[in-house]
Amino acid sequence: MIKKTIISILLIGALVGGYMAYNMYQKVYQPNVTLENTTDKYFYIYSNYEFSDVVHDLYEKGYIINSESFEWVAEQKANFTNNVKPGRYLLEDGMSNNELVNLLRSGEQVPVKVTFNNVRTTAQLAGKLTKNLECDSSEVYDLLNDKEFVGKYGFNKITILTLFLPNSYEFYWNTSAEELIGRMADEYKKFWTDERKAKAKKLNLSQSEVAILASIVQAEQSVHSDERPIVAGLYINRLRQGMLLQSDPTIIYGIGDFTIRRVLNKHKTHNSPYNTYMNKGLPPGPINLPSIKSLDAVLDYQQHDYIYMCAKEDFSGYHNFAKTYNQHLVYARKYQRELNNRRIYN
Repeated sequence: MIKKTIISILLIGALVGGYMAYNMYQKVYQPNVTLENTTDKYFYIYSNYEFSDVVHDLYEKGYIINSESFEWVAEQKANFTNNVKPGRYLLEDGMSNNELVNLLRSGEQVPVKVTFNNVRTTAQLAGKLTKNLECDSSEVYDLLNDKEFVGKYGFNKITILTLFLPNSYEFYWNTSAEELIGRMADEYKKFWTDERKAKAKKLNLSQSEVAILASIVQAEQSVHSDERPIVAGLYINRLRQGMLLQSDPTIIYGIGDFTIRRVLNKHKTHNSPYNTYMNKGLPPGPINLPSIKSLDAVLDYQQHDYIYMCAKEDFSGYHNFAKTYNQHLVYARKYQRELNNRRIYN
């Protein structure tokens, strides 16, 4: 009897142990992640999240089937429940709790792409920069309008826009507003090589002034980048001769109405520091964020004697350039006639 009892106890123990081992194995290695209930394969952990928030979102948003088994595995893994790492994580259908916990505690994110171009204002820039990031556009906007903050980078609240070079960049989703601007400053430093700085110095322009002029050149020639060095040379000629720049895009920027297609005399009397028909020299800031091509068009401008330009009447996007005002008037009348023919009056 004693022998039978011992054998029975051992068998029961083995069965219980086997069941517990199998149950533990299932918790750790059985598939628990499903993407059937969501259209987004990325899981986001916000910077203020605690472990309970992670569990809540994983379960409530349908990423995991069983939250208790996930919690149990997570608690067995050192330095995770008390060390949640914010970020954007790519999940795979059928991942086990072990794989999911390893991913989330590793902090290995998939970066997001931040692309910005065709930007005119600080508000537009802040919106485009943060479109795919955790930080809010208002955070970036406030920093760019903080005199002390932008002063650390050597800019003011207007020229700070010249820090940003339109392009596509990769960032981690949880990059802060401060880190974002810091990264842009690094890209700015990479662009402004000793060679480019020397070219700017030869033009007697600061780096920000090069960008301001490039923004005008880009606005005047937004279609054909091959003509930008010619346009740049024309404005450099005007600056050197002390002439007004008389750039229509600066008028439009100062007014703030970007629907204007034809600048009229009434527009040219608008009181604004960006009115280059009234104010000599460059405006206080850029009228858009110039591309690298536009910046280099200024630095590598074409030398010539042109001081006047007018859009070609064929609406090709190219310009007629002139050395004399009389020749310019000939081109201007042709273009104005075509504007009238096309009924473009404002």
